Amino acid sequence: MSENVSFEWKQKIVSPEDVLAKIEPGMSIFLSTGVAEPRTLVKHLMASDQNNLKDLELIQLLSLGDAIPLDERYSQKYRLKTFFSVWVASEAITAGRIDLIPGRFFKIPRLFRSGVINVDAAFIQITPPDERGFCSLGVAVDVARHAMERATLVVGVINDQFPRTFGDTFIHVDDFHYLVQSTEPPIYFPRWHVDDVFDKLAENVASTIEDGSCLSFFQGALFEALVKHLARKRHLGIHSLLLTDAVMDLMKSGAVTNRRKRTFRGKSLVAYAQGTPELMRWLDGNPLIEFQGIDVVADPRSIWLNDRFVAIIPARKVDLTGEVALHVGKGNVTRSPGEVQELLAGATLSYGGRTIIALPSRNLKGESNILLSIKDLPNQFSNREFLDMIITEYGVASLTGRTIRERALALIDIAHPDDRGNLVRQAKDANILYRDQIYLTESGHLYPEQISCTHTFKDHLTVYFRAIKPSDEDDMRRLFYRFSDRSVYYRYFSPIKTMPHIKMQEYVNIDYRRTMSIVGLIEEAGVERIIAEGRYVCMGDGSFADTAFIVDEKLQGKGIATFLLRLLIQTAQKRGIRGFKADILTDNKSMIKVFEKTLFPVKATVSQGIYELTIPFDSETNGSPETEG
Repeated sequence: MSENVSFEWKQKIVSPEDVLAKIEPGMSIFLSTGVAEPRTLVKHLMASDQNNLKDLELIQLLSLGDAIPLDERYSQKYRLKTFFSVWVASEAITAGRIDLIPGRFFKIPRLFRSGVINVDAAFIQITPPDERGFCSLGVAVDVARHAMERATLVVGVINDQFPRTFGDTFIHVDDFHYLVQSTEPPIYFPRWHVDDVFDKLAENVASTIEDGSCLSFFQGALFEALVKHLARKRHLGIHSLLLTDAVMDLMKSGAVTNRRKRTFRGKSLVAYAQGTPELMRWLDGNPLIEFQGIDVVADPRSIWLNDRFVAIIPARKVDLTGEVALHVGKGNVTRSPGEVQELLAGATLSYGGRTIIALPSRNLKGESNILLSIKDLPNQFSNREFLDMIITEYGVASLTGRTIRERALALIDIAHPDDRGNLVRQAKDANILYRDQIYLTESGHLYPEQISCTHTFKDHLTVYFRAIKPSDEDDMRRLFYRFSDRSVYYRYFSPIKTMPHIKMQEYVNIDYRRTMSIVGLIEEAGVERIIAEGRYVCMGDGSFADTAFIVDEKLQGKGIATFLLRLLIQTAQKRGIRGFKADILTDNKSMIKVFEKTLFPVKATVSQGIYELTIPFDSETNGSPETEG
């Protein structure tokens, strides 16, 4: 380090008491945000009995530590203003000891630049200066520069445990009037515990994320659990207000390359970081992380430039129409619905982008997190028109393009099985569902989730297969009407012209113990569409089952029916079924070929223009289809 530079900045070092002596009653003091809080100065401020420290206004974007007034003892000394009510500050805000400033997050810097938010002094935590006299803002860029430009007293708190980060983080010692040596470590947070529910929830969320997607992370068990399930993805990007240990692990796994991003390509773009000492050491001098102000990171115009931007938003409750209540108190990762607006707007405009609401089906008290209505709950996020998916540990409810009734059915399908019957009754009473809506009480517990798989067919067609759900009623009905009269006759042996609600709901509400229906789905314009179905129905004592298939006419000839047959056989064998039977019209050549491809012997007899097929399963032959995922 240059001796002159070192000498000059060391001349600025003073004690915390000397800094506080410069404060005048009524001043507005900006504090670095979150884990970058200048704890040494804050602790001295709280402990000091100097007469000049009266009626002060502390301004901090996000409060996690010592600046939060614990009780009324500090009310005469200072009042804290914050823009972001995470769980640490939420109780004090509710009690009236902290003032909350509502606002769109990316617009906050304007309030400082314009002087709407007055700043007389700024206490900024920084790294030690380098040989040229430059310090780093470390893990909290946000609006520090704007606050320093407005302040008449700028104090840097040098913390040698603070990571030196890259991006818009460097500030010269000449920009500070005084420097203070920190005696306090940064604020650290331990890793989140992940239980089985959040692990399954994360698995379901990860199943909707494509290679090349750009993600935004928060803190919490969901994001901690996501790492394992995203580790095999390729070329993910990070554009996030917050960087955590989970992001660090995801980057270490190799899943994150940021090569598909259109802004800050090759870098994970963030405004803040918080977590363990290991995270802080990893961030120190890491060229793969780009820290920028919130006017850059939170700007929807910056977010939407990234293709396939996925906003994953944890929630507390949702209702059957898609309205959302965000967390309050401990576990709250967003200040209010205002904070998710930027992510929502960015994901909506992003090419291939989507917005995901994720939550467990029940809370810790065993109460359903899916309700008929959330109208009486706080912290509501009422932008249901822009939500693409709601996900629980029981599955994914796609909302795009669906009516309120269809949404309600889809959300009931991912509620806890013990809560679904009551939700159906409530929805009927509220005229959200048809009054004659069928619901089989035991179906939720019997749903064969393990059947789910994906397979890629000719022409790179990827199809996702799973057991049918009650909420598939309308999509199955639309599939029926896409078929020609000939295809309908082949499937049903009668010239059916209509498939009304009463018939179709009976078709999709099944007892999985005796009937199995597997549907194939493809994604078009971000929406899943059923393109095939195969089912078997146990006959008599259940040793044999009758089976039938149907595939969208535009996608026939790709091997979908053959794969469905093998998947059904695999499922039937595991359930002790000894063989299949099928009736096929003699001129249905394509379906006959499907059965000829089975790995088991096919016995056929002809009666009145119909092939009556019997397929006994040979236990020594492997009838399992090859599956992916």
